[in-house]
Amino acid sequence: MSATGSTGDGRGRLGSKLSGLAVAVGCVLFLGGFAWAAVVYRPYTVPTESMTPTVNAGDRVLAQRVDGGEVRRGDVVVFTDEAWGDMPMVKRVVGIGGDKIACCEKDGRLTVNGIPVAEPYLQAGEPASGNDFTAEVPKGKLFLLGDDRRSSLDSRVHLEEGDQGAVPRSAVQARVDAVAWPLGGMIGRPQAFAALPGGVSTQGPLKLQLGAMAGGVVLILGGAVYGPVAARSARSKRNKRETVTAGAR
Repeated sequence: MSATGSTGDGRGRLGSKLSGLAVAVGCVLFLGGFAWAAVVYRPYTVPTESMTPTVNAGDRVLAQRVDGGEVRRGDVVVFTDEAWGDMPMVKRVVGIGGDKIACCEKDGRLTVNGIPVAEPYLQAGEPASGNDFTAEVPKGKLFLLGDDRRSSLDSRVHLEEGDQGAVPRSAVQARVDAVAWPLGGMIGRPQAFAALPGGVSTQGPLKLQLGAMAGGVVLILGGAVYGPVAARSARSKRNKRETVTAGAR
C-alpha cells in the first residue's frame, strides 16, 4: 500500500515539476523574444502611397534600427532629411555612393552602372520611371525611389540640387523588415541587386524573435495544461490501485 501510494504521488509531483519547468522556460522565451524585438525594431506608420504595392499608406511596419553604413541597394528604409521636409519618410534604396543611375533602357528598366535591374515590386507593366533621368550618387549618399513611380516624390524630384537627389547615409534611421498591420509578412531583399558589388543586406532577426515568442506561448499553454492533467491521471491510477488492493482483502 505504502509503496503504491508513493509511486502515484511521485508521478504527480514529477508532472507538476515538468509543468512548472515548461511554463518557466516558456516565459523566458516569450519575454526574451519580445524584449529583444523591442530593442532591435521600431514601429512606423507609412505616411503616403509612394511605396505601394509593397506597403500602403497607413500600414504599420517594423523597421530594424540600423546604422546608415549597413544599408544596401534594394533596402526599404526610414529616413529623415531636411531637404525632403524633415519628417520620417519610407523609400527604397536603388543606388549607393559611386553608382550611376539611369532610366529608362529600351525595356523600361532602371540601370545601375549600366546594368538593367529587374524590379518585381513595381506595379505590373509599369516602367521604372515615367520620365528619363540620370544621376551620379556622391560618396556616402543614397539614391532613393518609391515603388509607385507614378506618384512618388523621391530623389528624381531633387535631381537639380547639389547631390542630385541623394541623401546622406546618416539620414537613415531604420530598415523595414515586415508589415505588422494589416498582416503583410516579411519584406524580402530584391535579388536583382545581389549581383552588384556589395550585394544585398541580410534579413534581420525578426523571424527568430517571433519564433521564440511563439515557442514560449506553446510551452506556457502546454505546461499549464499538462500539470493538472498529470496530477489527475496520477490520482486516478492511485485510486484504481487502492480499489484493487481493497478488493483483494
